[in-house]
Amino acid sequence: MPHKLDAGDRFPAMALTLTGGGTVSLPDDLSSDYNVILFYRGHW
Repeated sequence: MPHKLDAGDRFPAMALTLTGGGTVSLPDDLSSDYNVILFYRGHW
């Protein structure tokens, strides 16, 4: 089981491939102090 984040924990660094092409690096590419990240499994 992966480690859950607690209040005040930093989001772990990761690079994600976008469906439209390109990548986004988390949390480096986030421009605000507060963000919502939604992971959607598009294929079952």
